[in-house]
Amino acid sequence: MLGRFLLALFLFLKRHPKILSWSFFSLVALAVITLAGSKIYQRWDDDPDRGAIAITDGAYGESYEVPEYLDQGWDEADSLWFYNTTQGSALLPYDFFLVLEKAESDQLFRSNENIDKFRYLPQKKTFFNPDALPVGFVKETYRGKDYVGFTCAACHTAQINYKGEAIRIDGGPAMADMVAFLTELQKAMEAAREDVKWPKFVGNVLALDNDYDSAKEVQSDLEKWTAALGLYNTINHSKVKYGHARLDAFGRIYNRVLQHVINKKQVAELLAQARIPTTSGGRYLLTQAQIEKVLDGVGETIILDDDFAKIVERLRSGEAGYPALSLKEFLYVRNEIFNPPDAPVSYPFLWDTAQSDYVQWNGIASNALAGPLGRNAGEVIGVFGILDWKVDDSWFGLSAWLRRFSLSAWATGQRSKREVIDFDSSVDLFNLQRLERHLRDLKSPVWPEHILGKIDRDKAASGKLHYARLCQSCHEIIDRDDADRKIVAKMLRIGKARTDRAMAENGAKYKGMSGNFEHTYQSVGVGKVLIEERAPVAEILTAATIGVVVTPDPDKWFPRRWAEWVYTLASSIFDNDIKASIKRGDYDPDTTAKPHASLLSYKARSLNGIWATAPYLHNGSVPSLYDLLLPVRRDGDPEGEGYRPSTFFVGKREFDPEKVGFESDGPEGFKFTTIQRGNKNTGHEYGAGSLSETERWNLIEYLKTL
Repeated sequence: MLGRFLLALFLFLKRHPKILSWSFFSLVALAVITLAGSKIYQRWDDDPDRGAIAITDGAYGESYEVPEYLDQGWDEADSLWFYNTTQGSALLPYDFFLVLEKAESDQLFRSNENIDKFRYLPQKKTFFNPDALPVGFVKETYRGKDYVGFTCAACHTAQINYKGEAIRIDGGPAMADMVAFLTELQKAMEAAREDVKWPKFVGNVLALDNDYDSAKEVQSDLEKWTAALGLYNTINHSKVKYGHARLDAFGRIYNRVLQHVINKKQVAELLAQARIPTTSGGRYLLTQAQIEKVLDGVGETIILDDDFAKIVERLRSGEAGYPALSLKEFLYVRNEIFNPPDAPVSYPFLWDTAQSDYVQWNGIASNALAGPLGRNAGEVIGVFGILDWKVDDSWFGLSAWLRRFSLSAWATGQRSKREVIDFDSSVDLFNLQRLERHLRDLKSPVWPEHILGKIDRDKAASGKLHYARLCQSCHEIIDRDDADRKIVAKMLRIGKARTDRAMAENGAKYKGMSGNFEHTYQSVGVGKVLIEERAPVAEILTAATIGVVVTPDPDKWFPRRWAEWVYTLASSIFDNDIKASIKRGDYDPDTTAKPHASLLSYKARSLNGIWATAPYLHNGSVPSLYDLLLPVRRDGDPEGEGYRPSTFFVGKREFDPEKVGFESDGPEGFKFTTIQRGNKNTGHEYGAGSLSETERWNLIEYLKTL
């Protein structure tokens, strides 16, 4: 829908040359000048090590030399620009992150030792990274304040260690444990408020002489951002533990959008419905009087982060005059408003993303027209983009008149509503477009024989025949050096793939309150739908990202704001080789009765560089390629080896070049068990039982060559 709207806008301007006046061309010219300057500037950081450092006695006893980079089409400046370019994420004030200590010691939270524990990648100081932040952590400046936030690189930069040597993989899946990181970060911020740590913390913040002039300001923001992080962690509590190397990104994005879309009336209705099931039908958790106390002072149409944090605090503490809800009781309330983010998936690799027709594990995102811009805007919303959404409810005057010309009101179908949401945010659309364009030059890594050992070419030649017979119909072979390559997503319904169903089912079936998007129209593949009060979250997310994308960055100088916005939208549409097309594969098509049926499937990705992307399957439930080629043990099967492991450990970066995966025999790391929904290692067994042991090893040898 977003791409079609933007294309229609530009065609309209083309047909009305008076509107397309010299001022419009001036904006384009300014954007081109800005872009040219940006391209020159992004070459200024060319540290020969790309900021990478050696680690001695790191997490899980690992030590390694300065990592080596493979030829992936990027040079030193390309990697460092990717690591350090903000996309609009704001996790917490920058000054806080610089001086914050761990909860249980005086060690800096951002110390290399602590960062390595969560399996993020420590870096040294470079031109773009003067404070030596880890890979994918960056300073974001928004409306005069500095924040620390995530870049794409935090989740999409991998490292492989082997016998003391290290290989850094740009665009590879991270080993990071984001949930543990955010949990410990919250504890550290809570500890900073206590008497023992507070004097030192406030002194160190004020000594930076940056955004804060008084202890009162520091205290106010520490309370605010601690509550915001606590709110995020509480809402996204999951009974399925993620561990290293995966995240339910969509579940968390969905919840963050629902948090900012829902209105006060809808929250009250859902709180009234919250109950604990009992044999007699259920026990309601809140009375109407208690609900009124919980929502006292909360905004009617837009509920800000502070308001939602207040709601959760009142529910958990009993502040509103009733017994505090336990975590179990609160999760029943959470499940009425939000959805459990209980379908963690591996961080996907980024090479060939820009050349793909559809992306994400369930193929939800089309790459045609402005699709990548909407997809990336949604991602920033999920990783702590500041959403300064506000309500315009004026009936008369200039504001009401201007609303008739509001792009966001037009694009999101709100023009006829009394109240209209404006979508100001910290999302940096200009940088998102540049980052997506930058990925076109990224190529898959080639197996480094000088480190991981020679490939047996005879075995690989035999394995190629097995690949053609068993794999190639879904996983086409890609020429990584072909500049004109296109990647066709082959979708496969979950009933046939037989892999874990959680991610696909959640993406297709999760619903939430649509707030001001209720009774607006949205285009889906089979026509237009009228969004209901309780609607699929996929529809709500689409509406929200459209609103963000058609809203120029609010904190930039007016001419620059509009110049960059015009350039971003124009280049998103016209500088994109991917055109709108239908999905390919064996999947349930969208219909007027089930407009999101195609999401109940998984995408078979190309396998070039597959050797560098363990663990395997979409949910990371198989530790190595060798294990992936084994059958799943089922009830009635004999005991013994020869099956995929039902338990293994994740977190080590030490590589096993024989089985092609990370060491997983523990006892260090996150213990992964494959029993519950979200963690199952079933499916994708095509020919696994028919392969002899020799054939299996030959196929693995061939997979190393891709």
